Amino acid sequence: MVSNTCYCSRFLAINRSLPSIYLHSKSNQRRISLFFRSKQNFQKRVSSGISGVGVSGVSINPALSVLSFKRGDLKPPLKKEGVEGMTIKPAVRISERKLVVKERTILTGVPENVIATSGTAAGSVEGVFLGAVFDEENSRHVVPIGTLRDVRFMSCFRFKLWWMAQKMGDQGKDVPLETQFLLVETKDGSHLDSTEENQIVYTVFLPLIEGPFRAVLQGNQNDQLELCLESGDADTKASSFTHSVYIHAGTDPFTTITEAIRAVKLHLKTFRQRHEKKLPGIVDYFGWCTWDAFYQDVTQEGVEAGIESLAAGGTPPKFVIIDDGWQSVGGDAREEDKASSSADQAETKQQPLLRLTGIKENEKFQKKDDPTVGIKNIVNIAKEKHGLKYVYVWHAITGYWGGVRPGVEEMEGYGSRIRYPMVSKGVVDNEPGWKTDAIAVQGLGLVNPKNVYKFYNELHSYLADAGIDGVKVDVQCILETLGAELGGRVELTRQYHQALDASVGRNFPDNGIIACMSHNTDALYCSKQTAVVRASDDFYPRDPVSHTIHIAAVAYNSVFLGEFMQPDWDMFHSLHPAAEYHASARAISGGPVYVSDAPGRHNFELLKKLVLPDGSILRARLPGRPTRDCLFTDPARDGVR
Repeated sequence: MVSNTCYCSRFLAINRSLPSIYLHSKSNQRRISLFFRSKQNFQKRVSSGISGVGVSGVSINPALSVLSFKRGDLKPPLKKEGVEGMTIKPAVRISERKLVVKERTILTGVPENVIATSGTAAGSVEGVFLGAVFDEENSRHVVPIGTLRDVRFMSCFRFKLWWMAQKMGDQGKDVPLETQFLLVETKDGSHLDSTEENQIVYTVFLPLIEGPFRAVLQGNQNDQLELCLESGDADTKASSFTHSVYIHAGTDPFTTITEAIRAVKLHLKTFRQRHEKKLPGIVDYFGWCTWDAFYQDVTQEGVEAGIESLAAGGTPPKFVIIDDGWQSVGGDAREEDKASSSADQAETKQQPLLRLTGIKENEKFQKKDDPTVGIKNIVNIAKEKHGLKYVYVWHAITGYWGGVRPGVEEMEGYGSRIRYPMVSKGVVDNEPGWKTDAIAVQGLGLVNPKNVYKFYNELHSYLADAGIDGVKVDVQCILETLGAELGGRVELTRQYHQALDASVGRNFPDNGIIACMSHNTDALYCSKQTAVVRASDDFYPRDPVSHTIHIAAVAYNSVFLGEFMQPDWDMFHSLHPAAEYHASARAISGGPVYVSDAPGRHNFELLKKLVLPDGSILRARLPGRPTRDCLFTDPARDGVR
């Protein structure tokens, strides 16, 4: 075989440079016929005459081509030693049921229904794509792709629906559910050896989006690395996959990761990398967020007090994020005769889930002597009186936590409907609390995907007219749970993000958007515009155990997230036992630097080490990431204090 060949452990090979099909075993015939019949990219079915006589011609994906031939057309194969002498072995390949990377074996026991290919519609790649063929169509598949042992790895996996964290290990059983990024290091070799064959090799596994399916990796108790494919919709099914995981290798981990993401970008054509996107201006200035200072009790008077307090100490903020608490929201209309609903709420001890009831701000952000001025009043105060450059506001990707409330006159044009999340098994196993979450129990008012651009544009144009420069868009991963009857999780996420990108591009010319609670690959692999992403779960000022976990997570997540967007390591408190710890991390993060101090509670000596007198900051050129020697050691769980 040559390097631009599709490899299959069932001995099916499709050679892109010499279009033909080789069948070495009669036992393969049923499987191969099934594979071609079920693959949607193929424009014609393989003839029922797939036998020892020959294979009929078909027209397929431009990246792959098949010609007809007869047994008499075939020449005797070269002897094994002759073939090996003429062949340039690819860096990543399947050979004898092993995944071989630069002549090191990474996976053993690759199953027979696993497909490997180095070809895409964009051309050949240096790595290899893996997929699998199944006997039946389904909306969820799990298949082992090989046994993983005697390596070191770092994974980024979702421990919550919204967020990733790091997990290290040395065998397949250590790979957690919902792994979206896997970096493997061979134990043999040295960083110091100048010859490539003696250097340590790094292998990147990237589970991808294939059609309406999203892939993740996970381990089992037999040390097998498993591929899990899900559509999120019982009616969206498939049985064959060819490009579900991309595997790339090299001797420099960071270069290898960047090259792998680039290859995937050229294949999928659905996202752009960080360096191709416009960074909003907030990343170069010091800012303040209202969340930990006021939570949902924020008012425009509180916003001004926070700005004044920081400026008085010599660290003037140049941007503010008005977080949750400014919108018009309300619970569902109560009907006393709905006893079952009341019983359900009593059983779960939940307050009614709030939903968006209007585009405009609530009364806390209306000027008392002229309510029509609305949120523009505090924007004018911030910019004209206090010299801020940017004002952002928060909203959920679905409008609010409970979505948009159906039946409200002002919101009728958006076609909102209550839908109940269907959370994937891997997420529920990692985060069992989802079973009783308020959104799971009470449902979410989802705007009709056909109307979602209208919703975003009307919301954002109202804000832009008031002088707002951007939005922090939260709760993004909820979309993956709502794809039933809508084409599945991937399709719903794509529709919402295309609408969001279009609205932000139209209304916020500085590309003013921060993605938050958005750590699923459904969103990452359709991110063409958003350039800033929250890098981890929240800063928790009242949880002393959380701080090492937080800083480790933002650093290791940035290894993966930093290829797509500039990671935002979140706000922190300047007057706090862990303040210097957090401030030091923000200084090297490469992302925005902002605090959530309550007015009057600041450590200006610390802040002046981060903030210049004009409110600007000295920002690192690239995202902060662990150095090579720390990539496979977890400081949050190594027992070292």
